[in-house]
Amino acid sequence: MKNVLVGQSGGPTAVINSSLAGVYETAKACGAPHVYGMQYGIEGLLEEKLVDLDGVLSDKMDIELLKRTPSSFLGSCRHKLPDPTVDEAPFLRLFELFAKYDIGAVFYIGGNDSMDTISKLSAYGKTVNSEIRFIGVPKTIDNDLMLTDHTPGYGSAAKYIATILKEVICDSSVYDLRSVTVAEIMGRHTGWLAAASSPDCNGPDLILLPERPFDEEAFLKRVAELEKERHNVIIAVSEGVKNKDGVFLCDLVSTAGQLDAFGHKAILSGTSRYLADLIRVRLGCKTRAIEFSTLQRCASHLASRTDITEAYQVGGAAVEAAVRGETAKMAAIKRKSDQPYRAETEMVDVTKVANFEKKVPLDWITEDGMHVNENFERYARPLIQAELTPIYINGVPRHIHL
Repeated sequence: MKNVLVGQSGGPTAVINSSLAGVYETAKACGAPHVYGMQYGIEGLLEEKLVDLDGVLSDKMDIELLKRTPSSFLGSCRHKLPDPTVDEAPFLRLFELFAKYDIGAVFYIGGNDSMDTISKLSAYGKTVNSEIRFIGVPKTIDNDLMLTDHTPGYGSAAKYIATILKEVICDSSVYDLRSVTVAEIMGRHTGWLAAASSPDCNGPDLILLPERPFDEEAFLKRVAELEKERHNVIIAVSEGVKNKDGVFLCDLVSTAGQLDAFGHKAILSGTSRYLADLIRVRLGCKTRAIEFSTLQRCASHLASRTDITEAYQVGGAAVEAAVRGETAKMAAIKRKSDQPYRAETEMVDVTKVANFEKKVPLDWITEDGMHVNENFERYARPLIQAELTPIYINGVPRHIHL
């Protein structure tokens, strides 16, 4: 077996390092002489920023700390490889480095854009008759990857959102005043995260998802009705909700915001402020806007044990697939049953994942478009189960850093 190269890309999660641990330990068990890590993803690799992980993951405690450390241990990037027929230079550089370090398999842990990178590398490798295997390892709190039941990172983010919003609901009920609290949750084009804010009957009163266009008048009418029933109304909204004209609500507050290398808005912020101001002006009541922001993806103290376990498993499955000779694949999770929850890993065609988005099924959303039903609850409930307590030193979690 030749050496192995692994990188992390895109937005971090609470369990992305568990996938790194799965790749590393499985590769070593399969006989890889060295496991190299890309520092800052494919962008760092182009500058030959590599680290030999054998030197930094020296014992079992390092691996345990890695599993419980949020964010990307190796660093990340949002770098889009060009079409090689237009610009071949990056590919020539990368394959030169693969040869220099005697790489036999490349693993990229990430979301949609990372699968685009694996797809391009494997396609180019085929044109130059390379025997290197390229495998994607899924990661995204957005849960929007195709051909996998769910993505590692989502369960922990969902657990955090459900937990924190329940606490916000308790806080909002302190005063005998008319008030509306709007909590903004991540999700550029899909509502998986916002939907997770409703773990039970004590969840938010309304949930707005990008899968359904925002109807201002219907929304205000419903909020007014809820105000008559209770003093405190709680609303969860995806940051990427758009109106009927396809305009992000946050852009009605500010049109500022750069695009990243893949053409996505780099920052979506202001949806909760827009809705809070709208309610205050139109309905004349006290409002508060809350943005969960990056807290959703780095809260390893509230990570789901199921999520950590599956993140490790897909990392290991990716290595095993490469050893079998597979390439241009992504390790996916296939659900076998809900109760009891059972799932297994499988390999899927990465070209059918890259640049596609999986949205919340419309039949999991209520008819008025402002909440989710029992179908979503049945899907999400198993993914937030159990906990893995951080290793505390002097009262705070201990993490591992490169």
